Amino acid sequence: MTRPRVGITVGDPAGIGPEIARKAATHADVLAVCEPVLYGPATPSELAAFAIGRVSAAAGRAAYDAILAAVADATAGRIDAIATAPINKEAFAQAGVPWRGHTELLAHLTGSTRFAMMFYAEELRVVLATVHIALADVPRALTGELLESIVSLTAEELPRFGHRRARLAVAGLNPHAGEHGVIGGEEDAVMRPALETCRRRGIDVAGPFPADTIFLRAMKGEFDAVIACYHDQGLIPIKLAAFGRAVNVTIGLPIVRTSVDHGTAFDIAGRDIADPSSLIEAIKLAARLATGERGNRRTGELETGNWKPGTDH
Repeated sequence: MTRPRVGITVGDPAGIGPEIARKAATHADVLAVCEPVLYGPATPSELAAFAIGRVSAAAGRAAYDAILAAVADATAGRIDAIATAPINKEAFAQAGVPWRGHTELLAHLTGSTRFAMMFYAEELRVVLATVHIALADVPRALTGELLESIVSLTAEELPRFGHRRARLAVAGLNPHAGEHGVIGGEEDAVMRPALETCRRRGIDVAGPFPADTIFLRAMKGEFDAVIACYHDQGLIPIKLAAFGRAVNVTIGLPIVRTSVDHGTAFDIAGRDIADPSSLIEAIKLAARLATGERGNRRTGELETGNWKPGTDH
């Protein structure tokens, strides 16, 4: 089987994206598993048009245009997967782009209605129930219907990563998972009924559990993935456990998309000191997911020997 072609979008050209994209695209580990294809301004002459380290509408538009081009090629089959360098949400807004991040934009471009952001590392997998919304809006957004959809999607997608029947846990929204209404009522009123519905459908899911311990329990092997209620609840533990190695995967899309676990780092942009490790891991995972989907669509598992994301074989 030929190596898959992985499109690498350079992200915001005023940040570290172009630098890490160039470094990753020429890295031996990447070249061993795929044919990288860069999208967006990456050469010195192309980057001269942007104020490095500064938010601008021009940079936001360039990042957006690169994503559009990569998705178009992935949808048409000209590339097999996409790995994205970080964008800047403020630059997107200045450019008039109505989406807050990659996840929502990619779902729109591919017509996907069931999708989620998952961070995958060897020691911990985290799926976010809500993503780029204000913390004050989370309780209203965390409906039973949403939670059932996220749990079901996670159970459907994890077999692609080697977990045949995923053991899922859900973190509570409130401290101590609400203490049965003493600290908050969302767990009893919304979350427990939704999870019971999922269990009746045959999904192995437990919770809601206190968020201050459930991620540690998953890291010790009790669960294959944790569903977090909101952005920082899930991102803090995964970045503490595996920063630079965790890969952001958008599950539920008809195309393979992975990304880094960090931002644009404007403070070090243009200094040639950015670490491409996370993007390298994202590209390697994208290549293997693409290879697995091409190689065996019957089992839903990767055809890569004993390989699992976060390891090298």
